[in-house]
Amino acid sequence: MADAADRLSPARATRMRVLLFGPPGSGKGTQAAMLAQRLSVPAISTGEMFRQAVAGGSELGRKVEKILAAGELVDDATTAEVVRARLAQADARGGFVLDGYPRTLTQAATLEEILRTHGAALDAAVFLEVPERELVRRMSGRREQGGRADDRPEVVSERLRVYQEKTAPLVEHYRELGLLRRVDGNRPAAAVGEAILTTLGDRGDDLASRRVV
Repeated sequence: MADAADRLSPARATRMRVLLFGPPGSGKGTQAAMLAQRLSVPAISTGEMFRQAVAGGSELGRKVEKILAAGELVDDATTAEVVRARLAQADARGGFVLDGYPRTLTQAATLEEILRTHGAALDAAVFLEVPERELVRRMSGRREQGGRADDRPEVVSERLRVYQEKTAPLVEHYRELGLLRRVDGNRPAAAVGEAILTTLGDRGDDLASRRVV
């Protein structure tokens, strides 16, 4: 049986611009890295870029450190500046997997504007669906294993609250644009990855609303 990635032609795969989004703890980072490798495009994570800036003690890192530790979102202007600069780099011009941006409707509009300046647009917005109980379990487990500072219990609750208020509306936004792909993220990472490839390879008229299970 052919691998799910084989359903994407080489030309289509290398030009794909995919947004991967979902609640904190849904596995976006893991799936973005796996998908980018399969499509031979860069994985671009604003969260990872901010965490690296904090670890490196840069001016950007000092600016966002307390924001990240509190579970809040970095302001739109700062995030847009980082994304604009990253998408202008040569390796992102032929496609990318974007993780962590946009996180608000305002940021979604900014991303569309950034892409228009490059004569480009998103090909798909993949939403990872995971029950809240499982999200809490995953993030609590990461903290116990020496994970990120923003996985403290009180911060987890705040991150989920912020997600529901500011990021969840993106589901309807991308559904209206015909870009939404829903994938069940509550299963092993490999199975989720195959489902993502399947929905990106399909070209059926009902993709905007279907769930891949």
